[in-house]
Amino acid sequence: MNAPENFQIRPARVEDVPVILELIHDLATYERAPDDVTATEEQLADVLFGERPAAEALLAFEGESPIGFAVYFFNFSTWLGRPGLYLEDLFVRPEKRGKGYGRALLVELAKIARDRGCGRMEWAVLDWNEPAIRFYRTLGAKPMDEWTVFRLTCDGIERLANAADTAATTGKASRNTNKITKDPTSPRLRRARPASLARRKK
Repeated sequence: MNAPENFQIRPARVEDVPVILELIHDLATYERAPDDVTATEEQLADVLFGERPAAEALLAFEGESPIGFAVYFFNFSTWLGRPGLYLEDLFVRPEKRGKGYGRALLVELAKIARDRGCGRMEWAVLDWNEPAIRFYRTLGAKPMDEWTVFRLTCDGIERLANAADTAATTGKASRNTNKITKDPTSPRLRRARPASLARRKK
């Protein structure tokens, strides 16, 4: 299905941040997790449009009204030796579905992936979202059933980082201890002293 003529897609701009956050909240509500969003406008402005953007976004409009968005970033495949496009979020407001808007967003993303030399596009979908799964299959996308996604949240990242710091500190202390035991008072060094002194006396 072709999108209506009054439909357009464009890259998001920094002044679009309030709209992006609104759509993120709409997506979270649709995915039955309305209270899980902690992002703020300030955070989005920084990560999307700051000095080192972590992701990019597309906005979809019907006339002047924003009706959907896509947020994506680039990863890397060592096997392919090429970047990949990872689609973090794809969302069209429920009342605007069935008009080809979601497909149009994915087509635009495919063009970006192609133009940037990507070897693949990837995204995740909730198991219960059967309409989305059927839609993705019609595009030729295949589920990666043999893979399991692992995740560390902020608390887990902090614990792991602290564990690594502790291990590094422990290892350094151990190395320092070994150095201390090799001091001039060791028996082998004490035995070597008289010979060196005797040579000096001669």
